[in-house]
Amino acid sequence: MTEKNDLVGLTKNRIEALTDGVFAIAMTLIVFSIKVPDLPEHPSAGELSKSLLAMWPSFLTYVISFAVLGIYWIGHHNHFCFIRRVDRKSMWINMAFLCAITLIPFSTALLARYPDQRIAVIVYGVNFILVGMTLYAHFWYAVGPGHLLDKEMEPRYRHVAQKLILSGPVASIICIVIAFWHPLIASTLFVLIPIFYIVPRSIDRQFAAVLRSIQGDS
Repeated sequence: MTEKNDLVGLTKNRIEALTDGVFAIAMTLIVFSIKVPDLPEHPSAGELSKSLLAMWPSFLTYVISFAVLGIYWIGHHNHFCFIRRVDRKSMWINMAFLCAITLIPFSTALLARYPDQRIAVIVYGVNFILVGMTLYAHFWYAVGPGHLLDKEMEPRYRHVAQKLILSGPVASIICIVIAFWHPLIASTLFVLIPIFYIVPRSIDRQFAAVLRSIQGDS
């Protein structure tokens, strides 16, 4: 069945396909934030090991960014499970979300190179804030002014979704504040963002139950 929309020939499946492609490219590009150690030819095992150990900020930043991209990809997928149509405004809000996503490889490389610099932490944190807030803007528009769902969203799901989406930006703001005191600690604390989303919690079971309920009523 063709989904209704106010853009001729455009369905939500096209937006999801574009989003999947952008995420795939961004998740691939962030690995380039890890640079092979620049050592003299035929270095000793000790020299190479020492250089690799010194690169722990780069590896940590890569893992955090990859995990966060995976989290937002899953979040975007769950988000679109409830959307039944698209319009021009929702398309451009989604474009803003993807714009923020494509900045993550840059902010990752910046923080990987300068993990103890306050400005690098701020850029990285602001990037995560933009990603989270643009996704929230799309959610807010879909359940409110845009009326992109077949029926009114239940308050319990709206509350759970808002809490999940806004948790990332709030954590990023906390890391930015800590960066004014100790940038390296702030850089490391970004690991709490993916941990918060990945570790199973009661709110995940509540979200899954609401998702099954809404899909069953569709």
